[in-house]
Amino acid sequence: MTGLYRETRDVLRKYGVRLRRSLGQNYLVDDGKRQRILGYGNLGPDDHVLEIGAGIGTLTLPMAELAGHVTAIESDPFIAGILADRIKGDNVDIIVGDALKVDFPAFNKVVSNLPYQISSPVTFRLLRHEFELGVLMYQKEFAARMVAEPGTRDYSRLSVMLHFLAEVQIVDYLKPGCFFPRPRVDSAVVTVRPTGFSLPALFEDVCRALFQHRKKKTSKSLRESFHEIKADLDFSEVLDVLPSEILEKRVFQLKPEEILEITERMEELSASS
Repeated sequence: MTGLYRETRDVLRKYGVRLRRSLGQNYLVDDGKRQRILGYGNLGPDDHVLEIGAGIGTLTLPMAELAGHVTAIESDPFIAGILADRIKGDNVDIIVGDALKVDFPAFNKVVSNLPYQISSPVTFRLLRHEFELGVLMYQKEFAARMVAEPGTRDYSRLSVMLHFLAEVQIVDYLKPGCFFPRPRVDSAVVTVRPTGFSLPALFEDVCRALFQHRKKKTSKSLRESFHEIKADLDFSEVLDVLPSEILEKRVFQLKPEEILEITERMEELSASS
């Protein structure tokens, strides 16, 4: 039994915690993996770190020793109380609430074992803020979609949007045995570096419309999901301005740049009408 595993079990037993997998309450108990995550963060005294899903402080406590300041978000008031009880220094703020709703402070790094059930919305919420580096843990399958290339099974609207918004790299994998209790899935550690790129207003709508029918030709996919695109456009006019080589491709074969071209041509049409 490793030191971190024993420490985690002792804390949970001391406070009478009953963990619920449905809330993503799976605590990292592999200290080697924890040290690697902290290393990827390269934390120093000038860093203000945001942590989402802080739990009992598995990452929070060592980050507080390395960084100038840590803001820890935890949705469970009881667990947040345990975290507060374990913190020794004065450089940690705890926000009790939903990470999709609470206000984020200014931060330059985010290091988190994210609640997997909010992986997509919390990632895009983070990317609406300015920061230098994220070191984030996701379900392995979700991480694969983040970095998937056109033509592959995992290629999705998530892959396309992140292609423009961030430099994303999978840097480590974790088996269920790295956590207590053991989750039913493998996990991955991902580094995220925002690019600062601003996507067109219609881009998310276009991605959603296309990938509802990812194996169909682009022209047919757009026709069947055109209602997803919130713009006053005539479908036949859209077809007229899009290159035939794009319209003939299957959606999952489209390069991100081609989806951006579709969006930009739609926005030009919308502006001229």
